[in-house]
Amino acid sequence: MQKNLKVDQLSINIYEDKYQLGKAAADVAEKCISSAIREHGKAVIILATGASQFEFLDSLTKRNLDWDKVVAFHLDEYVGISDTHPASFRLYLRNRIIEKVGIGTYYPIEGDNQDVEQECKRLDEIFSQYTVDVAFVGIGENGHLAFNEPPASFDDKQSFKIIELDVKSRRQQMGEGWFKTLDQVPEKAITMTIPAITKSKAIICTVPDARKAEAVKKTLSNDVSPEFPASILRQHPDTSLFLDIDSASLLDDLLPGTF
Repeated sequence: MQKNLKVDQLSINIYEDKYQLGKAAADVAEKCISSAIREHGKAVIILATGASQFEFLDSLTKRNLDWDKVVAFHLDEYVGISDTHPASFRLYLRNRIIEKVGIGTYYPIEGDNQDVEQECKRLDEIFSQYTVDVAFVGIGENGHLAFNEPPASFDDKQSFKIIELDVKSRRQQMGEGWFKTLDQVPEKAITMTIPAITKSKAIICTVPDARKAEAVKKTLSNDVSPEFPASILRQHPDTSLFLDIDSASLLDDLLPGTF
């Protein structure tokens, strides 16, 4: 099964399961990357992490692309944990894509930098030198985009900033198995801001699993608002949202009779 619809400018694609979802999202990502390399000699991408990206990255990394011509940033990283910590997003990305395919240039967020404000400035300086071809993102259980927690800012001037993690986000990280207890989940992170994300020429948003159904519904059914950070994707001219039956299960108002 595949269903397609639009909410505002956002294209929505619904698949039978997260494996079909991951493959379909990777098909679009492959086209974006290969087109950018063909036209500009390189492709600049933004990488997301977490359980929502497993099937997508597994499919994408099997594609025969010129990975040495790819420049990669990533969305967020916890403050105060090393890149060898099991929950580190740098470790996640190294294992699941960076070293797996041999990405040419990678700019990690050094969340364990003793001066995290300076780390944000360092990343801002680097990021300002690039135009992003495609960003890979997800939606949090509380509707966050990257770690831009509700109510999020839609007009940040900087590209990276330090945020306080919402307790629902911290519980999500524990629930996904990255930490054993809530106390172990850091209270702060460095995140790419929403204006920086939405500067991307294209955005591919992958959101599988029933636990994301409520966030998906709020993202699509409510007004575009800082209270629902991911709702800003509805105003981007080239964003594709990939759902499975479970994450789309509360969208009966949009797709009557489907669920």
